[in-house]
Amino acid sequence: MPSEEFKELMFGLYRELRPLYQELHAYVRRKLKEEYGVDKFPSSGHIPAHLLGNMWAQTWGNLLDFVQPYNRTSVDITTAMIQQGYNALRMFNVSEEFFTSLGLEKMPQSFWDNSMITKPANRSVVCHASAWDFYNQKDFRIKMCTDITMEDLITIHHEMGHIQYFLQYKDQPVSFRDGANPGFHEAVGDVLALSVSTPGHLKKIGLLKTVQDDYEADINYMLSIALDKIAFLPFGYLMDAYRWSIFSGETKMDDLNKKWWQLRECLQGISPPLSRPKTSFDAGAKYHIPANVPYIRYFISVILQFQLHEKLCEVANQTGPLHKCDIYQSKEAGAVLGDMLKLGSSKPWPEALEIITGTSKLSASSLVKYFKPLIDWLKANNTGHRVGWDMDTCPFSATTTAPPSGHSTGTVPSSGQSTESGPTGTNGLSTSTSIGNSCGTGFSLILVLCTVKYTFSPYI
Repeated sequence: MPSEEFKELMFGLYRELRPLYQELHAYVRRKLKEEYGVDKFPSSGHIPAHLLGNMWAQTWGNLLDFVQPYNRTSVDITTAMIQQGYNALRMFNVSEEFFTSLGLEKMPQSFWDNSMITKPANRSVVCHASAWDFYNQKDFRIKMCTDITMEDLITIHHEMGHIQYFLQYKDQPVSFRDGANPGFHEAVGDVLALSVSTPGHLKKIGLLKTVQDDYEADINYMLSIALDKIAFLPFGYLMDAYRWSIFSGETKMDDLNKKWWQLRECLQGISPPLSRPKTSFDAGAKYHIPANVPYIRYFISVILQFQLHEKLCEVANQTGPLHKCDIYQSKEAGAVLGDMLKLGSSKPWPEALEIITGTSKLSASSLVKYFKPLIDWLKANNTGHRVGWDMDTCPFSATTTAPPSGHSTGTVPSSGQSTESGPTGTNGLSTSTSIGNSCGTGFSLILVLCTVKYTFSPYI
């Protein structure tokens, strides 16, 4: 796909999903104001980044206790895992069993012999979870410092998804031993995780005693997923929008920190907790920036996993709501998924997508369908309250080439500065016009594919 067409596709998907993100943002902002006080928030509508429970404010799952609307039992099965004596090996075995229940490949013995799934006691290691293909058709490994938590159980399914992909396309010529595109590689394990995390599945495998099957429990559950998936979308998009703007020459070296916060203010609706000097490089705190790892794959993955999930649920004859679908033990769904995985990168990604979904178009409609009950609930609960933030229309297209403007000083103002509001008020931020120009994304598509190592990067 030509780079300009790809950029337009990515921006179009972001724009399609922005209203859903804004509804979630508005609800979370209101609950945080109730917790910390209105005086801690700028009148512009932005959320101070340090209040969102994650170093990069990219996922908001740690806020669940603050924002969960109904008093229902949490689906977090960490306590149950500990009580049942789970260790890292058992967690990996649970993941492998899900794949084999679909008729997919078992892990080879070399995987168990050579993988590092716990942190060594006698040496220092990089614990950033990753999956490795050594390109000899038999050596596949995971490196991970596993904790006994539900979060790590989901991480394991993600990494095992990479290994399953490696196993499925290992007989392709070396040049085709890769995902249909990087987003496909990230989506495989996450598709299964959508089934694994359902209360119904957790009960099947003995980690939940009862399933609360009512509207309020459903809203709690979908909100917990949205705090991970929906909250991530603008961050997943802006990471490479930022990198591309640097590669194209649009963003100059002196403006690296300014551009970072302009994108975050504009697209995420968050603001820095303190004034950020021009000489800082806050983006460098995110692993993928200094490591030069392309990030748009994770944005694609979130959208793609729901598109694949809907079709696999259909093949598995699951007729209920998408958020309750569990494809566990469906050989039919496994066969369809396996047919796509075996292709590796031997076919253009639209053709690989069509094998499962029947369409070659990447679409956000399945994601919207999955969250439809939550979307309706958020809209109802946000009635009478502000949705969005100053400058949230971001009047730029994916091909805008206007240079950054606004923020003429050497610092990026914090959320605690001026609380002036209104059409021309700044609250320490740019005006609507300047933020639109400064968020311009005149970039050239550069996707450096890391075909040996795939990291579980969005959540670390």
